[in-house]
Amino acid sequence: MTWRQVILLSSLSAMVLLCMLQEGTSASVGRRQAAGEEAQEAETRQRLRDDELRREYYEEQRNEFENFVEEQRDEQEERTREAVEQWRQWHYDGLYPSYLYNRHHI
Repeated sequence: MTWRQVILLSSLSAMVLLCMLQEGTSASVGRRQAAGEEAQEAETRQRLRDDELRREYYEEQRNEFENFVEEQRDEQEERTREAVEQWRQWHYDGLYPSYLYNRHHI
């Protein structure tokens, strides 16, 4: 073999090795990127799950508070209605409607 053939053969083998190394490096980088993307997707799924749980919790708390307020309002209306009814029974003068301005003063 001549020195030209040796140089040509060694440079060709060097190019083949470089190409293989670049493919291997890009494949490992691709695997790292894929792993990074999977981790990012997992974090996103976890964040979405946490947001949904938080939303459900606050919705439940809001519903409980609304029910509590509605019960309090109903009880207050009932007490007011009973008080008005007692007042009307106590002040009823036999006339209809039973208001004070219908009373006949002598």
